Amino acid sequence: MNTFSNLNHLANSLPDNENWMPVLFIGHGSPMNGIEDNEFSRSWALMANQIPTPAAVIVVSAHWLTKGTRITAMEFPKTIHDFGGFPAELYAVQYPAPGNPQLAKETASLIKNENVLLDHDWGLDHGAWTVVKHMYPNANIPILQLSIDYTKDSKSHFELAKQLMALRKKG
Repeated sequence: MNTFSNLNHLANSLPDNENWMPVLFIGHGSPMNGIEDNEFSRSWALMANQIPTPAAVIVVSAHWLTKGTRITAMEFPKTIHDFGGFPAELYAVQYPAPGNPQLAKETASLIKNENVLLDHDWGLDHGAWTVVKHMYPNANIPILQLSIDYTKDSKSHFELAKQLMALRKKG
């Protein structure tokens, strides 16, 4: 895909930043991409092969809107099928990646001026698992999900994201 060669060229022209992990924006498109072998799903797998293997992944999905900020903090987040009207095959998908409660605590502590709640109920919604399932099919990388506080404006979310920058150094 030409997009990836352009992305690689851009990434290679940036300062090294001490081998920090990249930050990616990946739109999941249709939930069916979670089970289909298509241009989208293949591009996610290709992308995972072009970046270092992460120690963990923190996903921000537009499908988890909360009052206040939350982060999943369970050992094994459940797979959430938060959609309707799709084939039974899609509802049968489980993505059994581990969580990382300690990383959830560390992440929450990085965010100042806000009480980030450790969540033990949510799991991974389809905005998360449909993508990471193709990137890391062995489900062996801890996945955490950070909610979007619907009471905050975009500037607040940008400031929150800046506070998470230290995690990039940890892999």
